[in-house]
Amino acid sequence: MILSGDLVVDEFSHSGYILIRNNMATILVTDSDFQEKIVSSSLPVLVDFYADWCGPCKMAGPILEELSEDYKDKLIVAKVNVDQNQNSAQQYDVMSIPTVILVKDGKEVGRQIGFAGKLGYEELIKKVL
Repeated sequence: MILSGDLVVDEFSHSGYILIRNNMATILVTDSDFQEKIVSSSLPVLVDFYADWCGPCKMAGPILEELSEDYKDKLIVAKVNVDQNQNSAQQYDVMSIPTVILVKDGKEVGRQIGFAGKLGYEELIKKVL
């Protein structure tokens, strides 16, 4: 099933969808599993709040997927669709998209509002690595 652009759902398990694009994996998080996947994670999590209709979000998606591969043993990259998961977006005061939030030990430690490019997102990641 195609989700948006060239993102494809390859697998579904009790823990959520896994998005695969060019052998890179990013987890898709919902309101119901946000606590488990993001807040309780033992690794830092880069959370991309996005919408399928958002042009800058579509530009950020492949970059964040590439970063998920670059930092696969040190960081989790997660995506939250704000249209389908409004509670999570409200909890983190997401007012515009894309918004990328870095969470470590259950707490927000960094935020990037708007498209930042690979170097911009890497600067955010360097705050915890």
